[in-house]
Amino acid sequence: MSETERVYRILVINPGSTSTKVSLFENEKSRFEHSLFHDAPELLRYPHVNGQMPFRYGVIMDMLRREGVAPEDIDVFVGRGGSAHTQPGGVTRVDKRLYDDTEAAVGGSEHPAKLGVMLAWKFAQEFGKPAYTLNPTNVDEYCDYARLTGIRGVYRVSHSHVLNQKAVAEYHAQRLGKRYEDCRFIVAHIDGGITVSAHDHGRMVDGNMGADGEGAFTPTRIGSVPVLALLDYIDAHSVEEARLLCSRAGGFVSLFGTSNSDTIHALAEQGDRKASLVWNTMIYQICKMIGEMSAVLCGQVEGILLTGGLMRFNDVAEGIRKRCGWIAPISVYPGEMEQEALALGVLKVLRGEAEAMTYAGRPVWEGFEGVDL
Repeated sequence: MSETERVYRILVINPGSTSTKVSLFENEKSRFEHSLFHDAPELLRYPHVNGQMPFRYGVIMDMLRREGVAPEDIDVFVGRGGSAHTQPGGVTRVDKRLYDDTEAAVGGSEHPAKLGVMLAWKFAQEFGKPAYTLNPTNVDEYCDYARLTGIRGVYRVSHSHVLNQKAVAEYHAQRLGKRYEDCRFIVAHIDGGITVSAHDHGRMVDGNMGADGEGAFTPTRIGSVPVLALLDYIDAHSVEEARLLCSRAGGFVSLFGTSNSDTIHALAEQGDRKASLVWNTMIYQICKMIGEMSAVLCGQVEGILLTGGLMRFNDVAEGIRKRCGWIAPISVYPGEMEQEALALGVLKVLRGEAEAMTYAGRPVWEGFEGVDL
C-alpha cells in the first residue's frame, strides 16, 4: 500500500480561550468534530493556564469515549500551539524541547492554544505515536517596523490566530484563482480573542498582540488600555490581576461576569443599553484595527476577510462593512478552518509531500542587525 492509499487517523486538538475543539480525521475526511464551550468563570478556577491540562484532557477522553474511539488506534496527534519561542510558519514536530518551552511560556504569551501542543505531546507519549503542530500563535513573519517600541529593549512580537488567518487567506486566494503568496489581505479573527493582521504576499507582516493587551477588547480580553490608566489599576490591584485581564478575565468577563457572547448579544438585541454600548464599541474598535492594517499595506488591499466564531452574528459584519467597506471588498467566513488546516497540513507530511520542521528552541528574530536598539 502506498502512502497516498494508506488511511491515517489524525486527532486534532484545538483549545481556545472559550472552547475545546476536537476532530478525528481519516485522511481528508472528518469523522467527527466537537466543540465544547467553557464559560470564563469555569476556566478561571485554574490560576494558571497549565492547570487546565487535566480538565481539557478529560474533555477529550470523554469525547473519544462517546465516539467509541480508542486513543491507541489513532496514528498521530496534532495540536494547536503557541507560547514557545517564535517559530516559522508550517508544520513542526512536537518534541520534548517544544513541550518544555511551551509549558514554561518562554515566548511570553499565556494563551490556552499552548495546551494543544502540550496535550498532543501527552497523548503521543502515552500511546507511542507522533505529535505535530501547525502555524501556532507565535509564528513570526513581522517586518521590522512592526517590532520596535519607544522603550529600549521592549519589542512587539507576533501573538495571533495565525492558524485560522492563514487557512482563510489561502482559501480566499484560491477562490480568486490566485496564490496566497501573490495577494494582500487584511484578515480579522473575531471570537473569544480578536486579532487583525496584514498579509503581504504570503507573510503576516503585522498585527495586534491580542492576548497581550493590544487591539479591540473581546469577550475575555481588555484590548488596548492607556498605559497610565493601567498603571493606576495595578497600583490599586496587582500585576497578576492585570495579566489575567489581558488574556482571560477582561472584556465581557470584566464588564458582565461572563464570556458568553450569545448572552451579551441577546441583551443588546433586546435594547439593553449597557450591552448595546459594549457590543458596538467592540465592533468600532475592530474597525480601527482594520484601518491600521490598511495603512500597513499602503492601501493596496485585495480583500478584508472576517472569520471566527462571532461572525455568526450578522451585525458584526454589517458594522465592519459600514466603516471599512471603502477599503476593500469584505468576505465573511464564519467559524474557523483550523481543524482542517491542522489535519491536512500534517497529512501532507505523513504522505511525504511536505517536510516537518524541528523546533529550534530560539526566537525567529533576535534583534535588528547592525543597530543597537
